[in-house]
Amino acid sequence: MKLATLSTTGGTRVVAVDPSAGDYRYVDLAAVDASLPASLRELLAAEGGVERAAAAAEKGLAAGQFVEGTIQAPIPDPGKVICIGLNYRDHAEESGMAIPEEPVCFSKFGNTIIGPGESIRLPAVSQQVDYEAELVVVIGKRAYGVAREDAFDYVAGYMNGHDVSARDWQIGKPGKQWLLGKTPDTFAPIGPWLVTRDEVADPHAMDISLRLNGETMQSGNTREFIFGVDELIAYLTQIMTLEPGDIIFTGTPPGVGMARDPQVFLKPGDQVEVEIAGLGVLGNPVVGG
Repeated sequence: MKLATLSTTGGTRVVAVDPSAGDYRYVDLAAVDASLPASLRELLAAEGGVERAAAAAEKGLAAGQFVEGTIQAPIPDPGKVICIGLNYRDHAEESGMAIPEEPVCFSKFGNTIIGPGESIRLPAVSQQVDYEAELVVVIGKRAYGVAREDAFDYVAGYMNGHDVSARDWQIGKPGKQWLLGKTPDTFAPIGPWLVTRDEVADPHAMDISLRLNGETMQSGNTREFIFGVDELIAYLTQIMTLEPGDIIFTGTPPGVGMARDPQVFLKPGDQVEVEIAGLGVLGNPVVGG
C-alpha cells in the first residue's frame, strides 16, 4: 500500500494511492472510515492504523471514493529526522574515507522537510550545496532496546529522500559545521509517498538514482549498505526511543557533486529527481535564497 498526504480544498487528507491509475488517483481514507486519524504520523501511532487504512483503501477503491489535491511530504511533521553518513561502501571509497566501524549519525530538524514539487532554497551564504539521494525508513511503532532480529517489526515502510547538504558549511567552516550544513530550510525533501513494508521485498537490494536536469548523477544499489536497516534500528534504539513517524535517512550512493572533477553543486533553476525502485519519483526544483 502507498500512503500519502494530500492538500485538498477541504483540508489535509491521508490518502491511499490507486496503483492501477497511470496518472495516480487518491482514495480519501477518512471518507471511508471517519475514525482514521487526520495525519499519517498519527495513523502510524494508532492501534491497527495501517491495517484499518488498508481496509478503507480497498473499500474506497471499489466505491470510487477519490479526492483531488496536491501531494505534500508524506510525514510533514516527523518527531525525529535521523541521518546516517558514509553508509555505502562505494560512497565512502569515493570520499576517501575509511569504512566506518559503527554508524555515523547526525540529524536534521523539521524545518528541512518539504514534499515533492516544493522548492529547495539555496541559502545566500552557501555556494556549495550538494545533492544526496537516500532511502528513508519510516518507523511504525515505539522502539527502544530493539534486537536486530526484531528490527523490521518496527518499520512502517520506506520512501525516497534527498539529503541536501551545504558542503562549505558542513566541512568548510572552522570546526566543520555539520549541524548548520545539514539543516537549512528545505534541505530534506521526502516522498512522494510512503510504501508500506509488505510491498518492499528486500530494502537491501533496491536500485537508487538521482538525476540533475535529466542527467543521472548517482546510480547505486542498497546492497552496498555498510549497515543495514535492521542494524541501524538496533544501534539507535540502544540509546534513544524511536516513535511512530520518525524517519531515518540511510546514506547515499556514489556520485555526489563534491566528489566529482570538476565539482557539481546545485544552482537556481536546477531540477532534481530521486528515484528508488518501487518507491516512485521525488522531484524538486531549486531556487535562490
